[in-house]
Amino acid sequence: QVQLVESGGGLVQAGGSLRLSCAASGDTICISAMGWYRQAPGKEREVVAAVTSGGSTYYADSVKGRFTISRDGAENTVYLQMNSLKPEDTAVYYCNAVCGGGTIDYWGQGTQVTVSS
Repeated sequence: QVQLVESGGGLVQAGGSLRLSCAASGDTICISAMGWYRQAPGKEREVVAAVTSGGSTYYADSVKGRFTISRDGAENTVYLQMNSLKPEDTAVYYCNAVCGGGTIDYWGQGTQVTVSS
């Protein structure tokens, strides 16, 4: 089992920045990738960014050039630096960890990000 605890959400004006953190604990040795998803009201959950244990990264087109994902392997923590935030970035952001060769997903409790115009 892996436990994920997110922090860093909040309210920010358009053009501002926020940094999300996600600390993993438990059976962290199984984690092959970690990432961030978001879900806005009335919409499906979507992937925002991800990073593998090897350091490869993925970004959704909507956040490329604005968001940066990073991972501190020693502390089993993943970060999402969000710059140039837009109102359409408003959502609940969830941390995700993948284990079991991609067959097991763990989720954090979610953190609200609200961007005002």
